[in-house]
Amino acid sequence: MSHPAPAVGRIVHYVSYGTPGGEYTSQCRAAIVTAVNGRAIDPGTGGEAEAFDVALAVLNPTGMFFHEHCVQDEAHRNGGSWHWPERAA
Repeated sequence: MSHPAPAVGRIVHYVSYGTPGGEYTSQCRAAIVTAVNGRAIDPGTGGEAEAFDVALAVLNPTGMFFHEHCVQDEAHRNGGSWHWPERAA
C-alpha cells in the first residue's frame, strides 16, 4: 500500500525505544510532524530511500520531546522511527 508524503502538521505514530532491561517496552506514541527533511538515505546504497526523514514533536504521557531526524518505518520494527497510524476498523 502506498502512503502519502508527510507534511507539516500531520499526525503520525512515533515508536519509542523502550529500555534495555525491558522495564519499559517499545510503544507507539502520537506525534506531530514539525518539518519534512526529505527522503531518508538508504544505508545500503547511499541513495534516497522510499522512507521519509521528518522532525517530530512527540507526545508522551509524561511530557513532550522533539526528534529532529526521525526515519519512517511502516513495519514498526525500529525504536526511534515513525509510521502512519493504522486505520480503525
